[in-house]
Amino acid sequence: MSQHNTIGWIRHGVTEWNLLGKIQGTTDTTLSAEGIAQARLLAERLAGESKRWNGIVASDLKRAATTGRIIADRLGLPLLTDARLRERSFGQAEGTTLPERLSRWGDDWRAVVPDQEQNASVVERGQAFVDELVAEYPGQSWLIVTHGSFLATMIKHMCGELDDRHIQNVSLTVLEQEANGWKSLLHNCTLHLQATS
Repeated sequence: MSQHNTIGWIRHGVTEWNLLGKIQGTTDTTLSAEGIAQARLLAERLAGESKRWNGIVASDLKRAATTGRIIADRLGLPLLTDARLRERSFGQAEGTTLPERLSRWGDDWRAVVPDQEQNASVVERGQAFVDELVAEYPGQSWLIVTHGSFLATMIKHMCGELDDRHIQNVSLTVLEQEANGWKSLLHNCTLHLQATS
């Protein structure tokens, strides 16, 4: 058995706010019916693969925790939650649509919205979580259910050569630890959503 850790990063299923184009951040929205169905499709995919996972840790925000619970139940895995996996706070931008953000703050709204969490803070809490996971479960493979902006920031930090396309809902990104960092085995994959239901 490999002594290298593997992390399967998962973005939560879709929410009503996702469909409306509203930015969520730390606002505690719930999965839509479609989001629940998406989580089930990913759970089925994982159940059918030869890769075995040791457990799941999810953000404690409902949309991620519910996604994690659906997958954990299907795979018979323990589910933990960790507040360090929460989405970035978008401050005053939370609950706004893109046209609202553009009219209020302009094209560069991501840099202008006053009270949002900065990348360095996201990386600091995300890296602390990863370091702890690797130390506590050496050589194990864990699924981590979190959020789009948090995920994009952490994947870029851990594995800089990956493209930074929009991270899709219920996508799976698998990173394996190497001596000098992490390598990507799979990135932003949503093949399970193409299955006919």
